[in-house]
Amino acid sequence: MVALVRGGAGLRAAARKFGVSHNTVKFWVERARGRRLDRVDWSERRRGPRMPANKTPSQQEELVLNLRRQLKQHSDLGECGAQAIRDELLARGQDQPPSTRTIARILERRGAVDHRYRVRRPPPPPGWYLPEVAAGRAELDSFDIVEGLVIKGGPDVEVLNAKSLHGDLAASWPCEKMVAKTVISCLLQHWRQCGLPSYVQFDNDTRFQGPHNYPDTVGRVIRVCLSLAVVPVFAPPRETGFQAAIENFNGQWQQKVWRRFRHASLADLILRSDKYIAAHRRRATTRNAEASIRESFPEGWRFRLTQSPRGKIIFLRRTSETGAVRLLGRDFMVDAVWLHRLVRAEVDLNAETIRFYALRRRDPSQQPLLKEVHYALPKPISKKWSAIADTLS
Repeated sequence: MVALVRGGAGLRAAARKFGVSHNTVKFWVERARGRRLDRVDWSERRRGPRMPANKTPSQQEELVLNLRRQLKQHSDLGECGAQAIRDELLARGQDQPPSTRTIARILERRGAVDHRYRVRRPPPPPGWYLPEVAAGRAELDSFDIVEGLVIKGGPDVEVLNAKSLHGDLAASWPCEKMVAKTVISCLLQHWRQCGLPSYVQFDNDTRFQGPHNYPDTVGRVIRVCLSLAVVPVFAPPRETGFQAAIENFNGQWQQKVWRRFRHASLADLILRSDKYIAAHRRRATTRNAEASIRESFPEGWRFRLTQSPRGKIIFLRRTSETGAVRLLGRDFMVDAVWLHRLVRAEVDLNAETIRFYALRRRDPSQQPLLKEVHYALPKPISKKWSAIADTLS
């Protein structure tokens, strides 16, 4: 096109021949003016100046980097950040040095910073602290109590909520006063209807764990779970994340049931709660079907409080500044170097042993055994305990 124009053809004739506009031909002719065609840069250039008006010149960037090195080595204060560099530029007579934020961006872009960004690692899988649950081969039910609800002109209300981890199986039982016997009744009702999970998780409320007055105390809720071969798990005190699923459901229940309506009585609240749970289960039918298989409730099962507990209890705890943990009213030394770290304490009542496993959210698949100690529940020392007969059917 340019060669045709240089050969004597007009701009419009060249444009018609190559099917382009008159301005296009003129643009390339001007680009090649005064130079041989084999020495012309025919590549496209972006519009605008070669250097943006807001870009710091490379000489200025090199000056910033050199000043940082000098200040880091020779400064009396030992400061070599963006503000210190700008102050040094002003001291050297620069009228309009780059702003502090611009200098900080130069240092970051050129890799001349001391700090490192926090690495955002992916979260561990649900139930990561229990290998069978994390692998999806076992189900875990979480139970928690919502307190402090008051019906106007009526009684105070407490609500026991339940939520499965892998499935979306939920349940709720509002009542006036939630005690250990009521908790057991709700557990048995739920498990008879839906089947038994492999694990059940609670917080450290005395209604779940038993009284904390004396050491080696195993509450009746734990004994019922052990008699059904369900492993009770107790979350660490004052730790976030382990009870996230049930706490989230507590919030949903309060928003969709408690705050949404004005309840005239406890019976009215129970009716609305039952409707919400039924709708929640209908929506989660597919997810519940894809979750881990739950065992059928044993036929003819009967429980007596006097029978010795057998099975396994799991406590999730964080070690102290000395590497010890407290559970079942006693202190156990775990590891002198595993300080302020999470551990899983498995109390094996059959083997009369407690095994402590290290837990790390950063590497949830690695849970090495830290220590193994001998432990056995004491035998009843009075006839009063053996005379207690609390049969649940």
